[in-house]
Amino acid sequence: MIKLRSKKYFGRSSSKLSNSASKLKGADDQKDLGGNNIAKIKWELRPGGMLVQMRESGLSVGEGLITIRVSTVSQWHDISIESTSTFGELKMILSLVTGMEPREQRLLFKGKEKDDGEYLHMVGVRDKDKVLLLQDPAIKEMKLLSLAGGQPIRNPCPTISV
Repeated sequence: MIKLRSKKYFGRSSSKLSNSASKLKGADDQKDLGGNNIAKIKWELRPGGMLVQMRESGLSVGEGLITIRVSTVSQWHDISIESTSTFGELKMILSLVTGMEPREQRLLFKGKEKDDGEYLHMVGVRDKDKVLLLQDPAIKEMKLLSLAGGQPIRNPCPTISV
């Protein structure tokens, strides 16, 4: 059972509304940091209507270079890329490093294969995260068939019957 507090905690007075209106206009507050060092707090209004403290850096969430560790079966590569890039753009960079064409590559993040159009920051890829690179098994088989000259691949170890 949930107990509700009285309405006086949930109601708004006119002084609170006028005080928040001054903050919406970009007013600065001062905050005492213990040793009487007063720092100004700058506020900004987000598009959704949320009032938040301004960031000190000019970067917003999801911007900037991140380093991703791309692991194959036998080796790994550290790739620096913009966090707002797509997995397709990551495949293009990996094609230069590994020699595999982008259509041959399968990228897995957190155990799930990602499409070329998905954005890294929207999926949750952060700095120093690991992405698994696998070769597409269907394309790998087609390459083997073309190397065999169209002949079926035989078993290298014949069965022995006694």
